Amino acid sequence: MRFQNISIEKRDRISILTINRPPANSINLATMEEINSALNDLEQDRQVRVLILTGAGEKGFSAGFDVSDAANADRIGPMGQEVWTRIDLFPKPVIAAINGYAFGGGCELAMACTFRLMMEGARIGLTELNLGIIPGWGGTQRMPRLVGRAKALDLILFSKRMTAPEALQIGLVDRVFPQAEFMKEVMAFADILAKRPPIAVSAVLKAVHAGLDRGLAEGTKVELEGSRAVTKSKDAREGFTAFFEKREPNFTGE
Repeated sequence: MRFQNISIEKRDRISILTINRPPANSINLATMEEINSALNDLEQDRQVRVLILTGAGEKGFSAGFDVSDAANADRIGPMGQEVWTRIDLFPKPVIAAINGYAFGGGCELAMACTFRLMMEGARIGLTELNLGIIPGWGGTQRMPRLVGRAKALDLILFSKRMTAPEALQIGLVDRVFPQAEFMKEVMAFADILAKRPPIAVSAVLKAVHAGLDRGLAEGTKVELEGSRAVTKSKDAREGFTAFFEKREPNFTGE
């Protein structure tokens, strides 16, 4: 499928989805629909084990909602929640490669990802209150889960824009890399993740989400289901065989 606002690149078992609306990579309704369509394909593609989300150009990961598309605000609001939640619950790890400004809905997109890797010199924050609106794509829910209630309210209510070191310090992002080495480091991180057993990875993601969203009892139930499923996989046999043979396992996702 041809896209107008995003691009998809595949490198072995890693897929890179780039929001391509420079300079700010803001998100309108059409972009949101394209991201959702791409997720359909990427979820079904068994060759893809890790998804990287990033922005085109050197200035912005994403500045969030495109205010010039205000006529579609009533539609993009619910869709933003739906698609960002889909990313949050995606059965494969999703890495936000924050290579520039990530404000508003762009910050919300990054927070929906499994991991957040940030480039030195980039900035991130939920800035919606500067416009008299609030984060509407899950930001009021995911920010407190990542950094705690008090810190989240401080960041949201005052529309603070954090540097990469500041975001790393409070746990909003997981790694910070120099600009010159950023995508090289992101790809190295993704490559290690792509070598992990995909069935087990998916089971862990599902169990963690269940526990966070529906409580300990439901989380442990889903964990048990996942544990039973993975023990029957070829990857489990490969893992044990490789352990006893003292070699690196080759997980096939079967």
